Amino acid sequence: MTVTIRRARPGDATSMARVHVAAWRNAYAGLLPDAYLANLSVTREAAGYEQGLAQARGGHAGFLAIADGDETPGGGVVGFVTGGFARRPGIAEGEVETLYLLDDFRERGIGRRLMRAMASHLASLGAANAFAWVLEGNPSRFFYERLGAKPAAREVIRFAGSELPQRAYAWDAIHTLLTATAASQKPG
Repeated sequence: MTVTIRRARPGDATSMARVHVAAWRNAYAGLLPDAYLANLSVTREAAGYEQGLAQARGGHAGFLAIADGDETPGGGVVGFVTGGFARRPGIAEGEVETLYLLDDFRERGIGRRLMRAMASHLASLGAANAFAWVLEGNPSRFFYERLGAKPAAREVIRFAGSELPQRAYAWDAIHTLLTATAASQKPG
């Protein structure tokens, strides 16, 4: 199986939304209310991704991981990353807004490749550094730590009727993220 990374287009929004819903139902089980996760809508999520990609405000972009082969649902899209300039100032210039992979495609280096694409994009925008928000209970925080991110901020957000602590994981230099995601690194 070959996985390619390419820039997302507005027409990819439904495939991205399918991955988003599947990833949330897995990663946030036990963190978010079951009813909220059950009511996630591919249609609603797709509308948001389509609008974000079409408008590309603040340097917003997405990158897809596409696997060849019949075992991949949603048009072969098995993961994606989105980001751009930070949506609010204070932590870093660039922000990784989302990073989602289907469960069967984790631990294969795909997340690292998606992060490299985003780091390259942020660098091309002139962002000197970057960060990502992660719910404290989400084990993906260890992935960001393996890529050299350090906890930079903490806040409690109200989401789906719950108060949830989240942390911003930051790379003090975009070069740190580019180096950590170089092809010679081990899969992650």
